[in-house]
Amino acid sequence: MQWDIFCKVIDNHGDLGVCWRLCCQLAMRGERVRVWIDDGSALQWMAPEGCAGVTVIDWSDPAAVKAAAAGAHPDVLIEAFGCDPAPELIERFASAQETSASPHESRPWINLEYLSAEPYVERLHGLPSPVFRGPGAGLTKRFFYPGFTPRTGGLLRESDLMVERARFDRAAWLAERSIEWHGERLISLFCYEPPALTALLNELAGATEPTRLLVTAGRATLAVQACLATGALSGIASGETSAGTGALSVSYLPHLAQHDFDHLLWACHLNFVRGEDSFVRALWAGAPMVWQIYPQDDDAHRVKLDAWLDWLDAAPSMRALHRMWNGFGAMDCADATLPELGAGALAEWQATIIAARQRLLVQDDLVTQLMRMCAGKS
Repeated sequence: MQWDIFCKVIDNHGDLGVCWRLCCQLAMRGERVRVWIDDGSALQWMAPEGCAGVTVIDWSDPAAVKAAAAGAHPDVLIEAFGCDPAPELIERFASAQETSASPHESRPWINLEYLSAEPYVERLHGLPSPVFRGPGAGLTKRFFYPGFTPRTGGLLRESDLMVERARFDRAAWLAERSIEWHGERLISLFCYEPPALTALLNELAGATEPTRLLVTAGRATLAVQACLATGALSGIASGETSAGTGALSVSYLPHLAQHDFDHLLWACHLNFVRGEDSFVRALWAGAPMVWQIYPQDDDAHRVKLDAWLDWLDAAPSMRALHRMWNGFGAMDCADATLPELGAGALAEWQATIIAARQRLLVQDDLVTQLMRMCAGKS
């Protein structure tokens, strides 16, 4: 089938990351995919080799849109995260419905929603949403909610992911990346600007166990460098690519392609991640993790975080660090005492993550469920 997936890059490239993985996994199953993106510049480092079977269309280029719209009608239209495809593209999709034997069923229109562990996800997943206005009037969308339980749409997962994970060679990958490693604890940092960042760096610098912090490019690097520039940290020096004295060393990474970002998560003993795409990949990695959830003005992200921690059955120390890392509670996080990140705590967290991963692995992955829904089998 021909799949048209629409994605708007709001900020931080998380929406694009999810959509690109979805496109690639569909293409791996023999589907034809066109992804319409208003800003695909991040694909230069996120997916520099592209993906066979996936065509990228610059949604902001009228000529590109016109040429693509004149091509094959999509069999499936996926509107990612409420991005509102251009009216002329909806009109073309609607006209294709009119020629179908079963106009409102044969060409599904899917509203791909954000991931959450909140109870409403099970209630709304798969429900129809009639369109009453605009060029799509008379058609029906269906809600597709990713999630953590069998009554949701599941999570993105390649069929061979766990096999590749088991084959991963940490030392070889680090050497390939020219990252110095002498057996110390490895922690990845992919974040926005967490209020507890200074406290974390100070705790790692003062720990008895040596740590190498692998800092991802972009906002995480800028946030760490800003902390270092304040002079509020003890025993840490900043350098161009690697720095550190005492217990903490800091290495700054370049932008990583998606498959290499997975390798980073596999290599580390603890992963700090943000948003949605990296969060899911950290779950599959099976290492202890801390999630910085995307902040929302109405504080809805706090409810969303607590729902996931409840589903996870997280230990009190893991819950406490998540809340501090996300800035919940009136406190000076720079001077706060974070939960200890010793071997005992991390072993408990890892057992929790691995148990959660096992629950997820027995469920169908997102693409399997999506294809089933589009075939009218669910």
